[in-house]
Amino acid sequence: MSPPSTAVSLTRADLDERVALALAAAKELGATDAEVAVSVDAGLSVTARLGEVETLEYQRDRGMGVTVYRGKRKGSASTADLSASAIRETVAKAVSIAGFTAEDPCSGLPDPDTIAKHIADLDLYHEWDIEPEHARDLAVACEAAALAVDKRITNSEGATLSTHQGLRVFGNSLGFLGGYRSTAHSLSCAVIAQDGDDMQRDYWYSTQRDWRDLEDGAAIGARAAKRSLERLGARKLSTRTASVLFVPETARGLLGHLIAAIRGGSQYRRSSFLLDAAGQQVLPEWITLQERPHLKKALGSAPFDSEGVATADRDIIANGILTGYVLSTYSARKLGLRTTGNAGGVHNLIVQGGSLDVPGLLRKMGSGLMVTELMGQGVNGVTGDYSRGASGYWVENGEIAYPVHEITIAGNLKDMYQRIVALGTDVDLRGSIRNGSVLLDEMTIAGN
Repeated sequence: MSPPSTAVSLTRADLDERVALALAAAKELGATDAEVAVSVDAGLSVTARLGEVETLEYQRDRGMGVTVYRGKRKGSASTADLSASAIRETVAKAVSIAGFTAEDPCSGLPDPDTIAKHIADLDLYHEWDIEPEHARDLAVACEAAALAVDKRITNSEGATLSTHQGLRVFGNSLGFLGGYRSTAHSLSCAVIAQDGDDMQRDYWYSTQRDWRDLEDGAAIGARAAKRSLERLGARKLSTRTASVLFVPETARGLLGHLIAAIRGGSQYRRSSFLLDAAGQQVLPEWITLQERPHLKKALGSAPFDSEGVATADRDIIANGILTGYVLSTYSARKLGLRTTGNAGGVHNLIVQGGSLDVPGLLRKMGSGLMVTELMGQGVNGVTGDYSRGASGYWVENGEIAYPVHEITIAGNLKDMYQRIVALGTDVDLRGSIRNGSVLLDEMTIAGN
């Protein structure tokens, strides 16, 4: 028997037909307006550990979400069954639910002039018709490269290759109907280094829209091993204040807290440490945060948001000044503003202002903490208080001195953003926020 295919099982025409059916059913049942999102996804994931296949998984998902409006009353329902009868039943449930909800003056479809008029081809679909045996071989080779680096690489959590493709179509009763295919492929490896009783784990990975752009598997494995080895001999620190350098992977989370604080939901609920901050300086004046939704092949690209609103380039923060919030249609109406096309999140947030490579950042820091891993969820989005477990490296005289662990870094995000003194050119493209390292001149470090 041949293995299952990783191709999606329905065509664009199939999904268009189902969206049209749902919209027609909503109208027949008395809905004033309606919007429908339908998607089908398929993928393959193979994990190899110690040279053997540990897991091999095929994945297939499909689903439809229906939202209807009866005046200013809203009802939503969803189904994984895309048959005509199931769609009609789902729409009926949504219409019924709308009859029990309270009126909300901010409910409703987006304003017609915000809807996407042109669906640009962003080169997001690159199918990888890979056989399971080939996927296994790539994962095994990636892990083998890690294990071969040093005899102190004594164990492995495995290497995983995954490939995914999906098709999404969205339509509403304003006449909008749009959809696009996308793919995502990744290869990762995590290994354990041991020296006596000291054991340390680290990882590396690559993820791309186009599988041909993935980092070489041997390089991924070697980098995972090197990162694990460099953590051996980690020490604790005494409590102190010092400069802190967030590497790109940890800096992304730091910037993510800023985006969460300027989301429309946080603003209209009055639950943000950057409340009413539009027009204020929230970052140093030499930093700009740009949103660029239409970059070809980028992981955060999208021609329209999850409401069918057109995405567009903008500077969310210009020269340190917050120009506006991250808004869906509903949150915009709650604030008396217009949607920014961010229902579902930001699309390729690019941090501008980096001018130093990593050695340059270390020299500028002089002495301090380089944070390579964060643990825990000690972030208060209302007050901005920040306290998280961390590990990384202590830096002396602009050079990495030794690894450190079992420490906590603390501060207040509003103050921390103002204390950024440098950004790195080591930009990480593996996500919807594209940033390099971020250097803060001072934070509290709690240790022994």
